[in-house]
Amino acid sequence: MRFTLKQIAYFVATAETGSITQASERVNISQPSISSAITALEEAYGIQLFIRHHAQGLSLTAEGQRFLREARALLLQAEEVESAAMVISSRVAGPLEVGCLSTLFPLVIPELLSQFRRRHEAARASAIAGSQAELFEHLRTGHISLLLTYDLAIPPDFDFLPLAPVPPYAFVGATHPFARRRSVLLRELAEDNFLLLDLPMSRDYFLSLFRQAGVSPNITARYAYIDVIRSLVGRGEGYSLANAQPKNLSTLDGRKLTYLALEDTLRPLNYGIALFRGLRRTPTTEAFIALCQELLLGQPLPGTR
Repeated sequence: MRFTLKQIAYFVATAETGSITQASERVNISQPSISSAITALEEAYGIQLFIRHHAQGLSLTAEGQRFLREARALLLQAEEVESAAMVISSRVAGPLEVGCLSTLFPLVIPELLSQFRRRHEAARASAIAGSQAELFEHLRTGHISLLLTYDLAIPPDFDFLPLAPVPPYAFVGATHPFARRRSVLLRELAEDNFLLLDLPMSRDYFLSLFRQAGVSPNITARYAYIDVIRSLVGRGEGYSLANAQPKNLSTLDGRKLTYLALEDTLRPLNYGIALFRGLRRTPTTEAFIALCQELLLGQPLPGTR
């Protein structure tokens, strides 16, 4: 772009007053600065904008008349952009795109969106689900403003605001030998068929639990969707691990599951809010963070036991 908005504003002021002296007074800038801006515009585009009349000011050329029409429209559009930016920066309004880890999404997002929309009618909040790696990329590229996730391999250029810890659990089907128990050691499950939630970072966390317990899992299947694993576990295909116990203990096809606390001393995950470090937060983003902290801080995951 070969001009600045200041040059355009100085040109319009000169065209409307017909005088560099009066334009200087209108925009409160020196006369040489006005003259320099006009000369720069004429040289940049190879056109003459004004006819200089000795001791009688300036008048627009035909090219200058056309340029004035477009310049006025440009300045008006710039004012509208500035006005929109002022609105965005001063009130809870406009779009807000939130990301959420796919395993957390059905537990936390529906209630958060419902509450947020009820409280802030001028805002338009929506959410997308994905894996940790996908959502980190969306946050970096500005497709989302924040994301709800676990504290798994949070990149150094992100801030993480923890909400609550979520310890790991094992879950088995109703016919499993441990189905009537309340807790179990990982070594008791080690030889059973283990169905691994095969998502980036999640898989590493679950496998690290076995290393902490000093045992190796018997991995017989890997799936990227927790409901697939729940259904297979419900049919007696083995067991799996998770960090949330849904209130609904049935699989999608109606079979019962039992969740067992792990007796091993294992690191829990924390779920919370990840944001790109250094990014200025709008009032809309701040309002959503405040709602998350109001409803979730120190509390069990919504929809869980």
